[in-house]
Amino acid sequence: MRILVAGFEHETNTFAPSKASYPNFVRGEGYPALKQGEELYGLKDVNLAAGGFIKAAMAAGHELIPVIWAGASASAHVTTDAFEQIVGKITKAAERNTYDAVFINLHGAMVTEDHDDGEGEVLARLRHIIGPSVPLMGSLDLHGNVTAKMVDLADGLVAYQTYPHLDMAETGARVLQLLENYRASPKPWFKSFRRLPFLIPINGMCTLVDPARSVYDKLRKLQQKHLLSLSFAPGFPAADFPECGPTVWGYGRDRNAVEDAVDILCDKIASQEKNWRVDFLPPHDAVRQAKQIAAETSKPVVISDTQDNPGAGGDGNTTGMVRALLECGAEDAAIGVFYDPIALEVAKKAGVGANITIALGGTSGVEGDAPLSGTFHVDFLGDGKCTFQGPMFHGNEVDLGGVACLRIGGVSIVVSGTKAQMFDRVLYRIAGIEPEKMKILVNKSSVHFRADFADMASAILIAKSPGPMKADPDDLPWTRLSDGMRISPMGPAFSTSRPKD
Repeated sequence: MRILVAGFEHETNTFAPSKASYPNFVRGEGYPALKQGEELYGLKDVNLAAGGFIKAAMAAGHELIPVIWAGASASAHVTTDAFEQIVGKITKAAERNTYDAVFINLHGAMVTEDHDDGEGEVLARLRHIIGPSVPLMGSLDLHGNVTAKMVDLADGLVAYQTYPHLDMAETGARVLQLLENYRASPKPWFKSFRRLPFLIPINGMCTLVDPARSVYDKLRKLQQKHLLSLSFAPGFPAADFPECGPTVWGYGRDRNAVEDAVDILCDKIASQEKNWRVDFLPPHDAVRQAKQIAAETSKPVVISDTQDNPGAGGDGNTTGMVRALLECGAEDAAIGVFYDPIALEVAKKAGVGANITIALGGTSGVEGDAPLSGTFHVDFLGDGKCTFQGPMFHGNEVDLGGVACLRIGGVSIVVSGTKAQMFDRVLYRIAGIEPEKMKILVNKSSVHFRADFADMASAILIAKSPGPMKADPDDLPWTRLSDGMRISPMGPAFSTSRPKD
């Protein structure tokens, strides 16, 4: 086959403080920097759906038309300018080329300034150009808020099955298998799609533990029985629009088998509703527990600063966990990645070994967050460039726009010039910190950090410090959810006639 290949990923938190403009996608912010044309071939060994698709397609002898791959850290809405620039490159390529199929690496939870359903709009524009007969296939993040429009317009959508997302490249390869199956047989296949009635906290979606682990085990067993593909997306519970929430969908040549599999999986997910809830620790309690554990082990304790996760809409600059570390007298503690380009520039001008008096971060506007004024020692300065070594984004080259290690008391802070989630231990090392030698690590991440940190941690704690990404969807001021959607597992149902305060 001759296949058009593109990618456009963004996870949108409509409650977040800052939007995603075109330069955010150019930088990548933890994703690869924007790539066009033959530059996409450089992704073939990177753990991304586009990379897995490209590698598998090349190995199978298909001819590719690589167009663009763009991704940016989670934030508020994608600006109209960014959306139109990126989608415009994809649609222009679709108009001027001839091909047998289209593959697009999407996220599934994109909201733009103009479109609640960003992916649905991308697929609609492509379908208008390519017509009904050209297969249109895509990959989706496990956190996609999958809409009926998306499922209707695409011939096949396949979601990740792991969180941390270790199977992104594998998912791209699965899309190729689905496409080849689709093209090989003239017999039609059937779709089934269902939405579940409650929102799931992102910390509760980790597939390393139950209930998510057992649900995906069941999914894989069901898929082996006469199905071409089965997907479960727990959703991204921070997008205020009617189709936010968990979904299950599948494809197969036997209508009854597809519908039965989707129903069985939905029933299993719903039967464990109470188990999807998550217990969170106040910041000071998390640090006190971490100190107690660290006193009895040689391995560091890792604390998730989940409400300031740049991968879920935080800016990576809230100060609550730094304050908790200082006020609890933590020693040999480190926190990252802390986004403050102004502080970074001051540190660079002062140089290594200098003391600088600044107001660090605290610009989220969230109640309880404020800049941290103090004198910091500049322990390290670096260019912020690295290649991920852990399993999450192995091989991905990242440029944080420079880094500094600023130390105050017993706390070392990785300060960067670009937003990035703490995916990989290398993000500490590029600031001169050896994570394995620390007693406490505070990661601005919700779950993805577990891929590279779980094996080296004596314990993992989840702290609920003030930040833009509410870890419990029950804490968000919803206004536009579907009537009857429970805003947390076993929580109250949303009603448009009585929006939540």
